[in-house]
Amino acid sequence: MKPPDPNPADVFDPLRPRLLRIAYRMLGIVAEAEDVVQEAYLRWHQTDRDAVRDAEAVLVRTVTRLCLDVLKSARVRREEYVGTWLPEPIIETVEGDDLTLTLMMALERLSPLERAAFLLHDVFGMDFEQVAKALDRDPAACRQLASRARAHVQEARPRFPVTEAKGHELASAFHAASRSGDTQALQALLAQDAILYADGGGKAKAVLNPIYGREKLLRFFEGVSRIPAVGSAQLVYEGAIDGLPAYVTLEPNGTLQTTAFAIEDGRIVALYVTRNPDKLKGIQRAVVGEPS
Repeated sequence: MKPPDPNPADVFDPLRPRLLRIAYRMLGIVAEAEDVVQEAYLRWHQTDRDAVRDAEAVLVRTVTRLCLDVLKSARVRREEYVGTWLPEPIIETVEGDDLTLTLMMALERLSPLERAAFLLHDVFGMDFEQVAKALDRDPAACRQLASRARAHVQEARPRFPVTEAKGHELASAFHAASRSGDTQALQALLAQDAILYADGGGKAKAVLNPIYGREKLLRFFEGVSRIPAVGSAQLVYEGAIDGLPAYVTLEPNGTLQTTAFAIEDGRIVALYVTRNPDKLKGIQRAVVGEPS
């Protein structure tokens, strides 16, 4: 006698965290990832589950294809975005997942298919036969897609990574120096070719274009330190954001801000500042609590 069809949620819910991670890595926005996974859940309800031999493979394929559809429209939205677009910062870390914010930025320069092939194979451990089914391509094509993506990502990987403790030490030192305007300390922390990216999305004050080079950054932070009450910002979190040493501050005007650092050979090579409130709702809940 054939066993009864299990409740769709009984199969889906254990896979939800993995599906969310795939969707977030593809899209860079938590809300969009959650919408994709919820749509996949609705489609799972409508699927002839008796004919499904591998539920996880089917659901990964569904999520991947939904993400590819979202990315097509996201390209247009990001071209119209006010200022620099950064992935939504998250505090969650997954053991063995070394895809940092810096590497996610590198993936942004790839085609959606290259991004998907790399993530499914290199990050989530699927073989190319499985990737091929998810992308509706043959395995050889998927192997080429992942190879091209891997070359771009490799360029973004630090050649001389620092330990977690050292990274957080540098982040803490930067926070103190940038708030006080200690130019000498900042000069010692920043690499010569350091870059600042800031994402306000037109909804919070932020520099519109990246700032390149240590000298320009020193002048910028010297100016920031002169803003009244900037030194009184509340430090509400120190730790990791998207795999990078980071901290979160609550500014005197109530603006929440995340600051994450790419560090190489003992110096800061890139700073990622997110101030867009639409991208900080998860951080708000995690480190400050629900807004009153």
